[in-house]
Amino acid sequence: MLIHCITEGDWTTRYRGAMDILSEAKVKGIIRAHGVSCQSLPALRAAAASPWVDIDLVRLNPIGSHMDADPDTVIRVIRQMREQGKGIVGTKIGGQGDLRDRPAEAIRYALGTGVLDAITLGAESQNQQSNLIQRIAAAWPIPVSSR
Repeated sequence: MLIHCITEGDWTTRYRGAMDILSEAKVKGIIRAHGVSCQSLPALRAAAASPWVDIDLVRLNPIGSHMDADPDTVIRVIRQMREQGKGIVGTKIGGQGDLRDRPAEAIRYALGTGVLDAITLGAESQNQQSNLIQRIAAAWPIPVSSR
């Protein structure tokens, strides 16, 4: 369960009430994990520092489109999260459509970073979705030496 669209660097204080409710739901077995969907670098850094975060939805693509910072900066923060055992789901892999003509590049990049546990991809049509699935199959598995 994620708190979505976090932009504030002080979100761990600001959203303490929601965090407490999600923590209780996890203890009761209602949810398995809780975390955030970050939409700013301060929010992302706070998520990396917070022991409460089990999983983070992080924007990542090779051109830095619709991201919280440049790709190298975001990857450094993701590595901090991974060192703590946090799960990372990559989103905006296609740059919110900016890489729609370069999907293979975007997918290879996301899978090749070695920092993501899962990715989300948006499609505008059934044909585009089928094409994305084929491109993921072609790009996976990424050789370990590339990670």
